[in-house]
Amino acid sequence: MSTTLQRTRTAAGRIAGLAAGGVALVTLAAAPAGAHTGHPLDGMSDGLAHPLFGPDHLLAMVAVGVLAACATDRRVRWATPIAFVVGMVGGAALGFGGVEVPGVELLIAASVMVLGGLIAFGVGDKALWLPVVAAAMGAVHGHAHGAELPDAAVPLAYAAGFVIATAALHAAGAGVGTALRRSELGRQIAGAALAVGGAFFLLAG
Repeated sequence: MSTTLQRTRTAAGRIAGLAAGGVALVTLAAAPAGAHTGHPLDGMSDGLAHPLFGPDHLLAMVAVGVLAACATDRRVRWATPIAFVVGMVGGAALGFGGVEVPGVELLIAASVMVLGGLIAFGVGDKALWLPVVAAAMGAVHGHAHGAELPDAAVPLAYAAGFVIATAALHAAGAGVGTALRRSELGRQIAGAALAVGGAFFLLAG
């Protein structure tokens, strides 16, 4: 097994493990929405699908993994995706609770554009502030997840689904980012493509 693959799998395991505890916190904040009956896993597939089939969510979460892997500071490399997931859990709690965030779709599109720019220009290579930015972006994406809780879904299962999907996308991005560390041009092209995608979402919104 290659070193890159081992690191990617380790990253996925750690991120998923740290994020799993946060799912319970989301459920506590979801009490008003939690009066669902049925199977405890109702809604998990919806949670898994929400990041995977929303192109703006998917690109942002892959971009977080790429950006983290490109960082030269090991603390930033680990803290960035973890902070995104933690922020996402907090944002989902607000969404579950019915708290409105004006222009959330525009903020999501802007996050893709900003992440692409950070990757392209390498601004976040040694930036200790990067996890803070990731947490804020995660909160925006998490709010969208929480606000779109399906009526028949169990909040815990739904939250577990989008946390698992997010961790997987971060890990996939980390694998790409690890490869891009060897190619500055490749990183710039990937970042520019993400930024263009974010701009498209922004204009389309």
